Amino acid sequence: MSGRIDFNCDLGEGCGDDAAILPYVSSANIACGGHAGDEATMRATLRLCRAHGVAAGAHPGYEDREHFGRRTLALPGEDIAALVRRQLQRLAAIAAEEGVALTHVKPHGALYNLAADDRGVADAIAGAVAQFDPTLIVFGLAQSELTDAAQRLGLRVAHEVFAERGYARNGRLLPRGQPGAVIESLDAAIAQVRELALHGRVRVAGGETIALRADTLCLHGDRSDAPQFARAVRAALEAQGVRVAAL
Repeated sequence: MSGRIDFNCDLGEGCGDDAAILPYVSSANIACGGHAGDEATMRATLRLCRAHGVAAGAHPGYEDREHFGRRTLALPGEDIAALVRRQLQRLAAIAAEEGVALTHVKPHGALYNLAADDRGVADAIAGAVAQFDPTLIVFGLAQSELTDAAQRLGLRVAHEVFAERGYARNGRLLPRGQPGAVIESLDAAIAQVRELALHGRVRVAGGETIALRADTLCLHGDRSDAPQFARAVRAALEAQGVRVAAL
């Protein structure tokens, strides 16, 4: 396995301590006003990224604030592409004013999970990114429909794994609310991070171990202990000789 990994966090969602998290990550996925965020939070997060030398990316999601973008909405492909473009344009305009170049796009929540398995949704997202800016890296669940769709369009892809989410046997994330879906123990999360970063594998529900490509590692910024997790994950990676750096 590579001795380098990107460490990303979902930020600008108005529910976490972004300033305490950003010193420990290498990439930030910034809510673009769909599931969360507004001009003020986008601008503040971009400024923090600039101050800490963190790569800034867009985190578009379903425009469903009531459910934080974690409810699947039945939208046709053209509507999904339109919401991704709309949110990219919103963040990019503010980023330009702040002198920050966007580097990547990572869908949020239910849209992200649906794109992992639904080729039509994955194609709509990848197509919107390619039309908006083909230099942007697409972050998608490792070995999923979204990473495949982006590669078909010649886009750069980052296969993403998670520090504190549980996995099913097919390599997908366990649905929230299911036992084991969220890893609460820091020690357990660190153990999972080491296996993913050093060996490209993860223990899944049922006790099996499966292989997963790990280009970028995600920590959710909306958990109350995210700053402590971020600091500990960064330290654990560096203690193993893994260089944390943006892609």
